[in-house]
Amino acid sequence: MSNAAALIAIPLATPRLARARARLTRAGASLWRVVGLDERVAGHLRAVESELGMRYRAERFHPASGALLPIGEFWTPDEAVETLLLSR
Repeated sequence: MSNAAALIAIPLATPRLARARARLTRAGASLWRVVGLDERVAGHLRAVESELGMRYRAERFHPASGALLPIGEFWTPDEAVETLLLSR
């Protein structure tokens, strides 16, 4: 078995949001669905490690490609979530 096959994704703790404008539900080891107060999914929040520390990527599902497309990367989960909520 190769080392790459032996790697297991360890789930990160769910980020805490400063404001309760949305809730996060786990969708992967470092991925959460952003659900607004109206219970609609606004997009996804992904934690991404960078050389300077943890970044938070706002992503939205694109039906034509069947993929999550990046909206932007931010230093806090609140900034990423706010962008998703305001851009729908």
